[in-house]
Amino acid sequence: MSIYLKLIWSYLKIGFFGFGGGYAMLALIENEIVSPGWITEKMFTDIVAISQMTPGPIGINSATYIGYAAPLKAMPGASPLLGILGSLICTLVVVIPSFLLVRYAGHFVRRHRDSIAIEGIFRGLRPVVIGLIASAALILMNGENFGYETRDVLVSVAIAVIALAVNLCTKIHPIWIICAAGLSGFILF
Repeated sequence: MSIYLKLIWSYLKIGFFGFGGGYAMLALIENEIVSPGWITEKMFTDIVAISQMTPGPIGINSATYIGYAAPLKAMPGASPLLGILGSLICTLVVVIPSFLLVRYAGHFVRRHRDSIAIEGIFRGLRPVVIGLIASAALILMNGENFGYETRDVLVSVAIAVIALAVNLCTKIHPIWIICAAGLSGFILF
C-alpha cells in the first residue's frame, strides 16, 4: 500500500510544479520516477517515445503507464488489477492539481489581467519554460536513445539532424518524418 502513497505524493508534486507542458515536465518526472527505481532509464525513454506517438499529454500518458508498472514491480506476483488501480490513481492525481490551478488561477489572472505584476510573472516564467524544455532535450540525449557505440551515436545523430532539417525546410507532415526515421533506424540498426 505504501507504493500507492509514494506514487500519489510524486504525482502531486508533478501536477503542481510541472508547468510549461510535457517536455518541460520531463526532468521532474524523471527525478520523481526513475530515481526511486520504479522504472529504469531505458523504460523512461521508451515511455517518452510511446507517449509522443499516442494521443494525450505526456504527463498523463506517463502517469498511466508508471502507475501500472510501479506497483507490479514493488509487489512481484501481484494481480494486474493492482497495476490498473495504480494507473487510475496516478492519472487522477496528476490531473487534479492542474485542474484546480487553472480553475482558480484563471479567475485571478482574468481579474488582474492588466496588472504589471501578472505581466512580470509571465515574463519571468517564459525563460524558465524554455530552459525546462532544453533540459528535456538533454535528458533524452542518452545512450538509451543514441546508443553506446561510436557508430550508433553517429547514425542516431545523423537521423536526428536529417529529420530536423526536413521538418524545418519542407512542408512534409511530421508523421511521415517519424515513419521515415523509424524505417531508417530499422534498416540501419
